[in-house]
Amino acid sequence: MTTRTALDLEFVRAQYPENHWNWAFFENAGGAYVPHSVIQRFSAYMNETQVQPGYPYPESSDAAERMNLGHRLMAEFVGAELEEVTVSASTSFNVYVLAQALRHLWAAGDEIIVATLNHEANSGPWRRLEEFGLKIVEWPIASDTAELDIDVLRQLLNEKTQLVAFPHVSNIAGNINDVAAITELAHAAGALVCVDGVAYAPHRALSVKQWDVDFYLFSFYKVFGPHMGCLYGKRDILQKAKGQYHYFFGEDDLLHKMNPAGPNHESIASLVGIADYFDALYAHHFDEQRESFFQRSQIVYGAIAEHEQLLTTKFLDFIGSRKDIRLIGGHNQDKDIRVPTFSFVSNKMGSEEIARAVAQDEVAISSGHFYAKRLVESLQIKDTEDGVVRCSMAHYNTIEEVDKLIHSLDRVLG
Repeated sequence: MTTRTALDLEFVRAQYPENHWNWAFFENAGGAYVPHSVIQRFSAYMNETQVQPGYPYPESSDAAERMNLGHRLMAEFVGAELEEVTVSASTSFNVYVLAQALRHLWAAGDEIIVATLNHEANSGPWRRLEEFGLKIVEWPIASDTAELDIDVLRQLLNEKTQLVAFPHVSNIAGNINDVAAITELAHAAGALVCVDGVAYAPHRALSVKQWDVDFYLFSFYKVFGPHMGCLYGKRDILQKAKGQYHYFFGEDDLLHKMNPAGPNHESIASLVGIADYFDALYAHHFDEQRESFFQRSQIVYGAIAEHEQLLTTKFLDFIGSRKDIRLIGGHNQDKDIRVPTFSFVSNKMGSEEIARAVAQDEVAISSGHFYAKRLVESLQIKDTEDGVVRCSMAHYNTIEEVDKLIHSLDRVLG
């Protein structure tokens, strides 16, 4: 295989609306930019096939085909079978539905281990099951590194443990957890795992079968698509789950049973645009033909990781030079250890004050607890609403934009 030596940022950025580049945008963990390909697929559906899908007339049949293609490509994207993937409103919605669908399998006194590192999406729905007699066991972080210790999990697991809920990557700390190792340990104890991949999926390749996870969730709007969520579940476990949709969709109807809201037609059709985008990047950077979209996306993610490594090194070198900044998470710059999501607090200024001041330089960053309030509380940050400053990068960011961010922070913090 031949490849360009680096991600062609001029080509990458040309895939997006030009007005996006007026500012240096570092709030990608909140929601990524959407390329032309997704916008065009969305618009085409609304213009050409905005009717009830699945009926035997051309416009309706076309609508169904576009929706089915979006669903099929996203199942391939994560390396799963079609019926194992539910496309629905959001990750928060999907975890809530999942918790309700599984609770009949467990009895009072059974335990669910919930990582403090979680976004509330993969925390609150499980904690709500306490009202049915289940016990929630906290998997705490190491306060100095904001990391999960697998040896601590080993001590928490027992014969009553039914599920372990944890993030692939924290949306604040950016550290990559060893999903395969955690899953293997949980399975050895007879427990399932539910992994929140929202902060991981924009940056690294997805492979749910390789990790052997039971449930894996992420949000398409973080992966350059519409505001929707994706739930992967192993077929045999989904079959045991209690259906959450209309009664006339049977328990064996895996495509519908976990989606009580039903699919958003135009959005699911626009998911094809995510595949269009990854394929455009593949065709521009690589010569070898690959029939599988899964394989092509894996290779593109490799190029994304290499570029993000440059951004990470640049920014963490700056953070390491500042004595007034406390980085949340480790300083390790290895692309296999972390993604380019960085959060910090300063002893000079509040987090919101910093974000507002940096915006004067047309640099977009953010502040708060980012729906990971339990994590921020455990970090002993006094004002949890002010929270942390977050600078989250994506593969379309340039070194020059990181320089602009650094210069702005230097100006603001002195």
